[in-house]
Amino acid sequence: MTTYTALTHVAGRAPAEALSEACEDLTPEPVGSGVFEIEDGSERWEVGVYFTEQPDEVALALLAAAWGAEPFVISELPDVDWVAHVKRELSPVAAGRFFVHGSHDADSIPEGAEALCIEAAMAFGTGHHGTTKGCLEAIDRLANDGFSPRRIADIGCGTAVLAMGAARIWPVTVLASDIDAVAVDTASANVIANGLDGRVVCLEAMGFDHPTLEDAAPFDLVLANILKQPLIDLAPDMARHVAPDGRIILSGILTTQAQDVTDSYQATGFHCDRRDDLGEWSTLTMTRIP
Repeated sequence: MTTYTALTHVAGRAPAEALSEACEDLTPEPVGSGVFEIEDGSERWEVGVYFTEQPDEVALALLAAAWGAEPFVISELPDVDWVAHVKRELSPVAAGRFFVHGSHDADSIPEGAEALCIEAAMAFGTGHHGTTKGCLEAIDRLANDGFSPRRIADIGCGTAVLAMGAARIWPVTVLASDIDAVAVDTASANVIANGLDGRVVCLEAMGFDHPTLEDAAPFDLVLANILKQPLIDLAPDMARHVAPDGRIILSGILTTQAQDVTDSYQATGFHCDRRDDLGEWSTLTMTRIP
């Protein structure tokens, strides 16, 4: 099936969401639309609209003008089996003791590695992104340094790859939460596929706002691979839910944003133990000051 995309940029979330909603009344009708901030804190938003028929270029141009957006750029996407394509292109990733792979690479697991299987269809959070790999390497370093947490949470878990990595190292039950119900379902499926059912518990929650998380606190280790502003907003709650001398591993932040996140957490009682950069992404390992 041929798919068409129509993309534009606009200043501000409100006009972006209003433009996206207005596009739903177009003929031919789009099969989906969405908005996202181009870069955290930039206030530049992309509006994407998707069609299975050639869209009406004049109608799109009028809507863009009405909402102060740039002209839509319309593209025709070829009929590609994207999962098969990702399987070909997505090679396994080594991060410390961890080996993140798809089932198509199950025969290439190095001896002694902690293997984590994430399917190509669930590519976000497979370990290829610098933030995920950075977090896995930070987990590996803590274990090598003799750190032994008894209570662990993964906030904004996505595929649950970090929670599963922690569960493979330490003999505890890891709580993994995400605000998105689809992500929670994906995480639960990955946990079962990796033989960790009962060792990783997946929850739908915003931050620590869940009875199971509240009852389990304070945590000795919290993992949070999300975005700059959500991390900053989470800092006071993180301080309330992390035990004295507890560790946190934070990522999802650009190297240009790392100092802002560090400052926010230092202001709530954390010490930055180390910062590791992979490409344009940073991972922070911090300790809650007693």
